[in-house]
Amino acid sequence: MTDALLVLEDGRTFRGESFGAEGETFGEAVFATAMTGYQETLTDPSYHRQVVVMTAPHIGNTGMNDEDPESTRIWVAGYVVRDPARVPSNWRSQRTLDEELKAQGVVGISGVDTRALTRHLRDRGAMRVGISTRSTDPEALLAKVRASAEMAGSELSSEVSTAEAYVIPAQGEKRFTVAALDLGIKDMTPYRMSERGVEVHVLPATSTLEDVLAVQPDGLFYSNGPGDPAATTDQIVLLQQALERDLPYFGICFGNQLFGRALGFGTYKLKYGHRGINQPVQDLTTGKVEVTAHNHGFAVDAPIGEVVQTPYGAAAVSHVNLNDDCVEGLELRDADGALKGFSVQYHPEAAAGPHDAAYLFDRFIDLLETSSPAAERNNG
Repeated sequence: MTDALLVLEDGRTFRGESFGAEGETFGEAVFATAMTGYQETLTDPSYHRQVVVMTAPHIGNTGMNDEDPESTRIWVAGYVVRDPARVPSNWRSQRTLDEELKAQGVVGISGVDTRALTRHLRDRGAMRVGISTRSTDPEALLAKVRASAEMAGSELSSEVSTAEAYVIPAQGEKRFTVAALDLGIKDMTPYRMSERGVEVHVLPATSTLEDVLAVQPDGLFYSNGPGDPAATTDQIVLLQQALERDLPYFGICFGNQLFGRALGFGTYKLKYGHRGINQPVQDLTTGKVEVTAHNHGFAVDAPIGEVVQTPYGAAAVSHVNLNDDCVEGLELRDADGALKGFSVQYHPEAAAGPHDAAYLFDRFIDLLETSSPAAERNNG
């Protein structure tokens, strides 16, 4: 087994063994607390340029299959595990996790005390990191880590978005058409809409208002995605143009951050972020508490419990994280109190679970039924 070295930008060093491809990789070190769903984590485009530390000690026991990926490739920049499974045990497994990481050129490290590494990141915050099977010199690798790109200030959605528009047809009777801006969309998201009778037109991140209107949408959706929302400008302008036209809006994760900035709120980088499938969130509009799946390192800076007047209507925080009071959702209403748009900071599609937040897709359908061009045609 090849030796591997992990060095954080503050100089903390861990040694282990190569897991996956050999070589060197750099990115932002973050930790994910999920005990299941590692295949969905690996293929989530929101992890682009991040080295993911798994807090669950035993990873890879269900192998890899071709049914569960959330995109066409693995996006993580590197992978850190404590105890990789030697033999996968699942009837759908087609190859091992190690084989898949090697096939896609993803450099990883195993045999690391991930508990100590996670506690370090919680205390010091997410930071740059390097993993190498080539170098055994921590100082040499540290110099490369400190020369690598930082996450703050990075615009990454254009690097993970689709190059060409495509359509996910509605299942059964078509009820609505939605334009979905791909900022790093997960495959399950348009599927959740299509199973509710929505024809989803997935558009590149560089799309203009003309591109959106060309599909004659009943609503606009912004997906999850990587990078710093403060470094994104064109998509915010597009969203503001859509809000001026009263096009119903729903955003997830990065789509929540861009919604906040479009409404005039700021965003900020969390110390170590939320990543996993066990975050408690309260829906302030209903009082309901749900367990939710997260992957975000930035958050919206908006006042909780206040209504803020914006050029597009009255905005308010709709969801709050019960662990740290982080803003987890926004809503926008018109002068009559009718909902115009909303967003959440987490993942209601949650292919690996939990499914407490699936109702948000139904809420979007309700919004389309009352506010969309299709609704106006039907009422007319």
